[in-house]
Amino acid sequence: MRTRVKICGITRVEDARAAAAQGADAIGLVFYRPSPRNVTLERARDIAKQTPPFVATVAVFVNPSREEVEQVIRECGVTLLQFHGEESPEFCAGFLRPYIKAARIRTGLDLLKYLSPYATASAWMLDAFHGDLWGGTGGAFDWSLVPEGMARPVILSGGLTADNVAGAIRRVKPYAVDVSSGVEASKGIKDAAKIAAFIGAVQNEDG
Repeated sequence: MRTRVKICGITRVEDARAAAAQGADAIGLVFYRPSPRNVTLERARDIAKQTPPFVATVAVFVNPSREEVEQVIRECGVTLLQFHGEESPEFCAGFLRPYIKAARIRTGLDLLKYLSPYATASAWMLDAFHGDLWGGTGGAFDWSLVPEGMARPVILSGGLTADNVAGAIRRVKPYAVDVSSGVEASKGIKDAAKIAAFIGAVQNEDG
């Protein structure tokens, strides 16, 4: 099965277009103010409007209020929601959009126990743990910590680049891979050549 690709942390229309042109399946728009990749509602609406059809737009949140999520859905028309914080299963499932639940992987975390309450998620995202950051860390985690036979499709994130994504796909066999800092010129500014190289590496591994 083809490995899907999400380019996260998009802050510019031209980066969304570059991702779509290279064959990305989804782009991520971050609605978390402390993040250097945070986008305003106005900017996100513009990016979503100019993203081609059949490329999903994913709104990424960290412990948002219900009002924040509803406003993004209403004003930006995103396709999916991604919850990266400590949101409850009931909160995540409480909107008229499919959702992705992220887990930050670290030694000692019972991953299946943590994620199993989120059985209504469209997918589970596995990302690197950082004490101060929620995603976009640029760091990888130990892929051997991912158990086989996960109940939901797995999106692999955390420190992926064009150089290591093929090995990650071989090891984890995820439904999709997610990249942000690994295709950037600077925080929040994507590099079209790096996007092309990353997606090319995924496609080459898929054969």
